[in-house]
Amino acid sequence: MNKIKKVCIIGLGYIGLPTAALLANKGYSIHGVDLDQKTVDTINRGEIHIVEPELDTFVKSAVNSKKLKASIKPTVADIFIIAVPTPFHEGFVPNVDYVVAATVSIVPYIKPGNLIILESTSPVGTTHLVESLLVENGFNCNDIYVAHCPERVLPGKIMKELVENDRIVGGTTTAATKLAADFYRSFVQGIVFETDAKTAEMAKLTENSYRDTNIAFANELSILCDKLDINVWELIRLANRHPRVNILQPSAGVGGHCIAVDPWFIVHQGGKDAKMIRTAREVNSYKTEWTIEKIKNAALKFEQLNNRKAVIACMGLAFKADIDDLRESPALQITKRLINDGFHVLAVEPNINSHPDLDIVNYLEAINTGDIIAFLVGHKQFKGHTIQYALDFCGITHG
Repeated sequence: MNKIKKVCIIGLGYIGLPTAALLANKGYSIHGVDLDQKTVDTINRGEIHIVEPELDTFVKSAVNSKKLKASIKPTVADIFIIAVPTPFHEGFVPNVDYVVAATVSIVPYIKPGNLIILESTSPVGTTHLVESLLVENGFNCNDIYVAHCPERVLPGKIMKELVENDRIVGGTTTAATKLAADFYRSFVQGIVFETDAKTAEMAKLTENSYRDTNIAFANELSILCDKLDINVWELIRLANRHPRVNILQPSAGVGGHCIAVDPWFIVHQGGKDAKMIRTAREVNSYKTEWTIEKIKNAALKFEQLNNRKAVIACMGLAFKADIDDLRESPALQITKRLINDGFHVLAVEPNINSHPDLDIVNYLEAINTGDIIAFLVGHKQFKGHTIQYALDFCGITHG
């Protein structure tokens, strides 16, 4: 049985809550912390505030067994896990303010021998920053253990991948690395690799920058193929028949809190030496602008031919298929831009019930009433429909 039982998790979002629910079902006593009282109340009822397969079952079980309790304040624990957002400031400058605030919030509750784990994807050096903040608040480095273990899960498969995926653990000391690795081995079936904190931080940034670069290649191909009147989906399918070629699928851009953000952490710290990583980010950002222009041109052409404004159905707002996560979503950006520029837009997202800025339209209604059906996200609900005029930016009509 686990030697360390009490875990305090700061941040109950897309990573913090699944981690909390999983650990609670593995026998740990979990105290989850979130600043949003509504989120706290929802979890304490055994319910969830985000869409993720199986998460509702895990949370309900954890709360019913009294192994999971949510609060707006931390508490004394053996392990503290920081799982808060790490966005960027203006100009793509990394923003670790939430990490700093989370660290400061747990200072009154830390005891000698505690393990503090940063799971938030962070710029290189952030784990050492957490340690420095604790030292500034009177803790001895030899009495506490600070480590980084970046999450590397896929939305829609989080509960499975939290257990099955390999993990990378890096501490500010060898002792911290070992203690953190032992903790993850208590519930992870994949291999837990041990390294130092900076390497662990860079590993996560590298993984997402690699993916961003590969997506940029596909997105650039789609732009070139449009210019040359070539079906990019067929092109990629044929090119991938080569035994050593595996081109990804184009999209309307790149979103989410990881791939659309993490490369900028490397660019910021690497400066002029991060040429390819910067270019990939610029290509993927440009693809979103290119998509907006394609839709606008189609709408203006429709208006000229029909003497009325086109009804544009923007199909999907999430950053990827079959989830409700709208963070850094190019589809959301496209939809809002078209509305702001005066176009008649139907905003469609079957995985959410409402949005503070948009009126969400049923996808069937949008398909039936829209003049231009712009597929921005490949949700399963959008497949198999006969569409008179579609702009497909995610390959859903070419499956």
